[in-house]
Amino acid sequence: MRITEEYIDELVGAELSFDIGSGDITSETVLSPDSRAEGLIIAKADGVVAGLDFAVAAFKNVSQETFVEKLLEDGDEVHRGTHIAKISGDAIAVLSAERTALNFLGHLSGIATLTKKFVKAVEGTGAKILDTRKTTPGLRLAEKYAVKCGGGKNHRIGLFDMILVKDNHIAAAGGIENVLERLYSHAEKPPVPVEIEVTNLSQLEIALQYPVDRIMLDNFSPQLVKKAVELRKKFLKKIPFECSGRITLDTVREYAEAGVEFISVGAITHSAKQLDISLEIEIF
Repeated sequence: MRITEEYIDELVGAELSFDIGSGDITSETVLSPDSRAEGLIIAKADGVVAGLDFAVAAFKNVSQETFVEKLLEDGDEVHRGTHIAKISGDAIAVLSAERTALNFLGHLSGIATLTKKFVKAVEGTGAKILDTRKTTPGLRLAEKYAVKCGGGKNHRIGLFDMILVKDNHIAAAGGIENVLERLYSHAEKPPVPVEIEVTNLSQLEIALQYPVDRIMLDNFSPQLVKKAVELRKKFLKKIPFECSGRITLDTVREYAEAGVEFISVGAITHSAKQLDISLEIEIF
């Protein structure tokens, strides 16, 4: 996924406009108009960096004269005390941009950090960690970008780029067979990838009879996943399986070792803790 400068500027600009409003009255009151600032953005905890360009955009949006030198790149791992970037410029401008810059950098780095933990937990199994659409409103592309910085893969971006038939679709259509017949009753396959969610082995057996691109095993236990993998072998099918539903760092390895190709984890975007990052400056 490619994040454009226009996208970054739009998000960062909107946040700065809200935060600064009519002006940073604290900095403007207590600092001399000609005061200068120099400082370092520093990691206060171990993790993975993501969102550096968002931080740079925050400082540059307030003042193009602010100098920002990135010392690392998105995707780099950091430890407590690692220097991430150097900042220098007009002190009022630097302080006005500080919180917005660190909010984006800390939030996206937190997602990348949690993603990396899941990725490392399944190393060697061949399973890939996916995100979901459980993202912060307005930040989906940024958060999915952060997932990639952490070594994860993106699931569908929205409702438009993949057919994902879930339990509510199946219920509304009157059953899984009705859904699959509607999808594959025509000579041509749908123009986008098709994934269907199953909640039990009976539904899985039906889904395996159709040329779907992926099957989601929703809320299966690791033991049930193993049975699903054995059932797939009987059908002589190579349809990839994806596990989803309340999978944690403690259980993800067991799911991966059960033989699935993908594991989707909503928590990597909706429950990631911000990475502790600060800006330490001197004013002169």
